[in-house]
Amino acid sequence: MLAQQRQTAILDLIRQRGGVRVSHLVSRFGVSDMTIRRDLEVLADRGLVDKVHGGATLAGPGSAEEPGFAAKSIRQQAEKRAIAERAATMVEPGMAIALSAGTTTAALATLLSDVRGLTVVTNSIPVADALYKNPRADQTVVLTGGIRTPSDALTGPVAEAAISALNVDLLFLGVHGLSPRTGFTTPNLLEAGVNRCLIGAARRLVVLADHTKWETIGIATIAPLEAADVLITDRGLPAEARTTIGEQVGELVIVEPD
Repeated sequence: MLAQQRQTAILDLIRQRGGVRVSHLVSRFGVSDMTIRRDLEVLADRGLVDKVHGGATLAGPGSAEEPGFAAKSIRQQAEKRAIAERAATMVEPGMAIALSAGTTTAALATLLSDVRGLTVVTNSIPVADALYKNPRADQTVVLTGGIRTPSDALTGPVAEAAISALNVDLLFLGVHGLSPRTGFTTPNLLEAGVNRCLIGAARRLVVLADHTKWETIGIATIAPLEAADVLITDRGLPAEARTTIGEQVGELVIVEPD
């Protein structure tokens, strides 16, 4: 297969899946890791894909374009893990917490198997799966019903009704983007409604957002920056952003990825 043919095939795969790993492409096309990375460089130079750690995703989403869960899961993996580890220290035995949909909240879910007496409310299928894979007899997982989105969130009136009847100590909220003008945003209108219900059900709001979310804007605002009691992000956040955010959220926590 010629390089141009292979690059076209790679682009078709990324369009179908939202993102791919280099290792998958090496196996699929039977070429070297370096060859695949060169192909991705070509596609990135043409503005067709964004290179991320370990793979590539579609480039330049609009404010209403929502990447799938698999595509987002390969982005900023070290940062998301560090953010999730810091968030896990806030969870105490006997708490009722909520986890919104998102890859960082899914990472957090994998760290909660040792917390006794925990109740977790979520509208995220991957979050529920992570908790079901490491079950505890004294933990309760409440998964809302609803309409499934590309990010594997359950949304709509069924999800909103279920959440509105509950009260939790902490909400860990994943977001698509944040900015001073638009606050915390999402590209999915239905997901915005569910996230507002989650905020309304929580005593405290903890937002989990790596540095790439800064000045990324989705079509729907979930809440203003001031709504967050805590925002956990990573050291990649620019200094000016730290100042701006620090003046608006209750507490800004910066983590150091490994």
